[in-house]
Amino acid sequence: MKRNSARSWILGFGLLMVGWSLAGCAAQPGAPRTGAGTFFVATNGNDSWSGRVAAPARNGRDGPFATVPRALEAIREERSHPRGVGAPTLYVRDGTYFLTSPVVLKPEDSSLRLMAYPGERPVLSAGRAIAGWKEVDVSGKKLWAAEIPGARAGKWFFRELWVNGERRTRARHPNKGYFSIEGLPDKAKEWTQGHTRFQFHAGDLKVWPSLTNAEVVAMTRWVESRLPVAGVDEAGQLVSFTKRSVFELQVDDLYYIEHVFEALDAPGEWYLDAAKGILFYAPLPGERPGKIEAIAPVQSQVLRLEGQPQTGQFVSDVEFNGLTFAHAEWNLAKVGDTNAAPGWPARTSEVGGFNQAAIGVPGAVWGEGVRHCVFTNCTFAQVGTYGLELARGCRSNRITHCEFADLGAGGIKIGETAIRPVAAEQTEGNEISDCRIHDGGKTFQSAIGVWIGQSPNNRIAHNLIHDFYYTGISIGWTWGYGPALASNNIVEFNHIHHIGVQSDGDGPVLSDMAGIYTLGKQPGTRIVNNLWHDMAATKYGGWGIYFDEGSSGILAESNVVYRTTHGGFHQHYGETNIVRNNIFAFARDQQLQRSRDEEHVSFSFSNNIVLFDKGVLLGSTWKNDQFILDRNIYWDTRLTNNPTEMKFAGSTLEKWQGRGHDKNSQVADPLFAAPQRDDFTLNAKSPALKAGFQRINLRHVGPRP
Repeated sequence: MKRNSARSWILGFGLLMVGWSLAGCAAQPGAPRTGAGTFFVATNGNDSWSGRVAAPARNGRDGPFATVPRALEAIREERSHPRGVGAPTLYVRDGTYFLTSPVVLKPEDSSLRLMAYPGERPVLSAGRAIAGWKEVDVSGKKLWAAEIPGARAGKWFFRELWVNGERRTRARHPNKGYFSIEGLPDKAKEWTQGHTRFQFHAGDLKVWPSLTNAEVVAMTRWVESRLPVAGVDEAGQLVSFTKRSVFELQVDDLYYIEHVFEALDAPGEWYLDAAKGILFYAPLPGERPGKIEAIAPVQSQVLRLEGQPQTGQFVSDVEFNGLTFAHAEWNLAKVGDTNAAPGWPARTSEVGGFNQAAIGVPGAVWGEGVRHCVFTNCTFAQVGTYGLELARGCRSNRITHCEFADLGAGGIKIGETAIRPVAAEQTEGNEISDCRIHDGGKTFQSAIGVWIGQSPNNRIAHNLIHDFYYTGISIGWTWGYGPALASNNIVEFNHIHHIGVQSDGDGPVLSDMAGIYTLGKQPGTRIVNNLWHDMAATKYGGWGIYFDEGSSGILAESNVVYRTTHGGFHQHYGETNIVRNNIFAFARDQQLQRSRDEEHVSFSFSNNIVLFDKGVLLGSTWKNDQFILDRNIYWDTRLTNNPTEMKFAGSTLEKWQGRGHDKNSQVADPLFAAPQRDDFTLNAKSPALKAGFQRINLRHVGPRP
């Protein structure tokens, strides 16, 4: 096990960013006390030693353990004695620990501290180091090659590779950007039924010799489909697959193809020839064989917390501090889907994805029956999965001051898609605070920064979430007005940006997404004092705040939302929602959207400021007057000299007010300090302040030091 090289990548994620002092990123300084209840693990340890001291003795007869499982075994042994300690501490020293299986904690392991040694950043890895690189020339390609016997034997196939702490690209075509679907020779019976082939534009795909080892990743609506290639007909411009797409594909949907040896044409790309058991890699300038650390995943999880909520046995009061969880991977090869929404088809091994949120992809750290546990100053990174998942029966846990980055799927999943009838098996009351969650969807583009399922009373506060292809935060898993559990969730003081479109300009690739997305009845859920900006979608649906099917009982207050493609606020359908004292600015197509007329009142929209310079004010349907709009300030900068020309769903303000709406609203410049530079501070003379708008203080948004 190498001690330093595997952890060099941590600096790349900015763990020492402004406001994150060294003391905040590691355990408390100073050597920990030894004695009863304290154990140590180190890469230069030995599982035959006592594990009671932090470093090997000079005589080589004692020292720390070499593996975490051996240390946990020693803790269990000590606890079994009549005078065993109640809350032991396990310190993990610096270095990378390549696990042969996930670390497992059970109810008997409760009341435990699993800590990084003070000042150090140990990595628990579900991967394996690859060495023995040789320079080769294959058909004119100057590459490196390493033997992977496990691949040749059919025991080890991976889709992710990290070199010197950075994710490398599975041989991809095109190298950047996307192709688009030209046509669909087969008509789907329903939009929920996918395709097994499509037509491509001439020249985009070819009959490469390695073609049947490739996957096409096709994006449609709000999901991606990973489709193993069966064959290509160049003359007919037709590509076919061994799986079908999640939903009906559409003309102009985006796609790319990966894992084609012939596409191994750019530095940093790689290809695994499973039949020959050889990994090929195109090195970056300056890299040398024998001077790199390459790691590929072996397992789908790093850590499992296995409580039994159905029998009242929980993993409780465990503290994780300063640890890094890395190099897990999960794929779609042979799994089914029990997470289908009502009326939607279940995803089987014949389908190349999930119907929303990459919901079936597990967490690299996974738990059920977890109570009163804490993850603090931990890192979940370089994984092909979600970072952390607290599933059935998890309550009163805290994830704080952690970093989630370089994620194949999303950041955190809380709860389940199912409504558990027994209270002990329901997940609720967890907190995610002061975390940095970013750069996700590397393998599963539809994954989410923070996903809350059928789970109430959670708090998502002071987090920074950015660079996901689909949605920043998602709450609820009930489509419509049926039974739902996601009530009383609090979302406050978060900073969410570059959702759909990435900070580097990549994307958008999906539709129907938002900074925050909700489903179903959610009485008591509050979305307050958040900053949302730079949201973009492809064909439709890049919103800031999005109340989707049945979203009801939600308060959205004192948020700032700007630069979205399809609107700052959208409600598909729902009731008793309140949207007040927010700033919505600079949406591209429409500023506010309402997509369904219902007999009850859709929502109340009051005391808000809406500023725009393109598009229309109101999009979709505003026909039946079952909505409340009043005491708002509207301003279209294009109409500075003719404010009376502003249209409200095709009507003048006077006619709109005649229908009973916005009777106390104004078309007026709100007098922001510098809105084109994202400064939405209100001038003291602002008409909004005179109308009762309360200033929004963004100083406390995002992670606290």
